[in-house]
Amino acid sequence: MVTELAEDGGSPQRRWREADLTGVAVLTLNPLGQVVAWSVTAERLFGYSADEVCGRDICDGLISGPGQRQLIKQALAEVAEGRIWAAILPMETVGGTCHVTVHCEPLAGEGALVIARRVSADAIDPELVEPGRQTPEQHVLTAAATLIGTTLDLNRTASEAADVAVPAFADAAAFFVSERLLVADELGPYTGGLTIVVRRLVARLSGQPTTVTANLFRPGEVLVFGQESPSYQAMRARRPVRFDKLDDESAERIARRPGGQEAFSPYTSFLAVPLVARGTVLGCVTFARSAAWREFSAADVALAEELVSRAAVSIDNARLYGRERRAASALQQGLLPAEPSVPAGIAVAHRYLSVGASIVGGDWHDIVPLTSGRAALIVGDAMGHGPEAAAVMVQLRTAAHTLADLGLPPEAILARLDRLATGMQTTPFATCIAAVIDPAARSCVIAKAGHLPPMMTTPDGETRVLELPLGLPIGLGGGSFEAVRVPFPAGATLALYTDGLVENRSRSLDEGLAELTAALSSTLTRPGHTLDGSCEEITSALHVRGEDDITLVLARVLGSL
Repeated sequence: MVTELAEDGGSPQRRWREADLTGVAVLTLNPLGQVVAWSVTAERLFGYSADEVCGRDICDGLISGPGQRQLIKQALAEVAEGRIWAAILPMETVGGTCHVTVHCEPLAGEGALVIARRVSADAIDPELVEPGRQTPEQHVLTAAATLIGTTLDLNRTASEAADVAVPAFADAAAFFVSERLLVADELGPYTGGLTIVVRRLVARLSGQPTTVTANLFRPGEVLVFGQESPSYQAMRARRPVRFDKLDDESAERIARRPGGQEAFSPYTSFLAVPLVARGTVLGCVTFARSAAWREFSAADVALAEELVSRAAVSIDNARLYGRERRAASALQQGLLPAEPSVPAGIAVAHRYLSVGASIVGGDWHDIVPLTSGRAALIVGDAMGHGPEAAAVMVQLRTAAHTLADLGLPPEAILARLDRLATGMQTTPFATCIAAVIDPAARSCVIAKAGHLPPMMTTPDGETRVLELPLGLPIGLGGGSFEAVRVPFPAGATLALYTDGLVENRSRSLDEGLAELTAALSSTLTRPGHTLDGSCEEITSALHVRGEDDITLVLARVLGSL
């Protein structure tokens, strides 16, 4: 038996007396759901004395309606985890079956404190109404404001709305969204057509686990509502429709599912409410009640409209976010370079890490096959990161690829890029390095524009920085760049990279360059290493935190060592 309360140190008896003064029935349950204490107002509400009830299961004689025993088990499970559980349940009272708000909260030891208040509209006892407490309608709307829209995930948002509605407002609920909205993103009124195609987001049946409900009414299932469907009528007319039985098409569809007809047989009152947000009909919600409830009244319709209206805004927010995310993802994927075609005699590995949640940012790299087995390697870094930097990057990358494909030398590629950048409406700022590798001549011609110097690692593990004329960054109108030809023996590895790899808030540029030098020397000379594996290992080793985009390109001339 529970002997104390959490937090305030008061006894259950003290809480009962205080609650009794307000006309609210209070009782306590042990973890098995058996009554261990019973207040005076509980006796007045349910018609049982404490001697008759204590030691009995709360469901025996008090709970009515399908699935209510399962709800009590769920409530006890929630309380056992330290959470508060609340719902509106049909219960047997001295005035007959009516709806009662049930509020369960955990006690300091084991068990639950239960506060119950009759709320049925046709049989309200004024003595049982506690001043200052929410009405059932307010309880539902408060839950809607608190629980719906915690994320921008469409299906989860619909699930949150369904959890608010069932069982507090109805025994069953299903949320549908227009298929054309999800697939084609078409908005507009339903002015014509004999059918409406929708997709079921979620369904809930009181007292049934979500797995069972999902098997009967599959999330994501595409349905067609005909003119006889109340859901069709609600969406077309943009107003709720009450009905007392399913249309033939829906009833036949449900009956085809194993257990579907049995699951829906208790329901005798239905309500279809259009999902409307920002003046647009998004879909429809169907509610159902069993005979244990009263039929949907005009007041229920008004409450349903308010509940669905709040859900519709959150669902539309999730839909809009999903649309923008898909568009951004498609755009970003389109900005990623295609897998390059590397000429024979050259091996190239590359690694790119964007900062934050973006797929692409300001960094870019490109490999352009040239005549005579040569290849142009280009690495650039547009100032900033995210979509703005990506927009600049794709223009510079495309121009650099075209210039390299024309066979221009590195210094000319940079000069043309600089001229292009200064002529853009908003002049971008970027650093860039361009190299043309000639495996037959065992040499490489390199020029850079404000970029960090490349590194060369020989087969014996010696790594050195290749000193090149600095050159001004792209966009400053420097106009003149100088290239240098350096030996590129077989088995040597050229490393081109951006500053995100070697510089961040916790590491100076000199420290980063020293770490990169050591990593190249140790990794590229390890027996059995691969160029791709080395690129991955070096990037991971030097990546401290996501402050800037990171690019590393390794190129090697193949042949006998």
